[in-house]
Amino acid sequence: MERRGEEDTMEAIRKQLLDKLDELNRRDAALQKHIRHQDGRNEQDWSDRAALLENDEVVDALEGDARAEILQIRAALARLDAGSYGECVTCEEPIAPARLKALPFATTCIECARAAER
Repeated sequence: MERRGEEDTMEAIRKQLLDKLDELNRRDAALQKHIRHQDGRNEQDWSDRAALLENDEVVDALEGDARAEILQIRAALARLDAGSYGECVTCEEPIAPARLKALPFATTCIECARAAER
């Protein structure tokens, strides 16, 4: 019976990761349209163009963040498939469920994460 509960939990995590991946892919597509000036914005005068260029810098940063998270989620899905999801890559101990709930693509337990920050 415990095995079934674990499978249900892993499927819930998989769904959460896939939903987040879909959201990030949609966001990335919108950011790509913006970067390529295919989002219908109109650059009429100099001040509008200057504001849009400033916005482009922010969009570039957002795109980088989205792509990094996409890679992390794909790696978490691969760990799920391999059966190593929830195992710290540093100490090989289980990652606390609360940490995985907050950060489903976490690769380290909180102790190893804190040690790495020092």
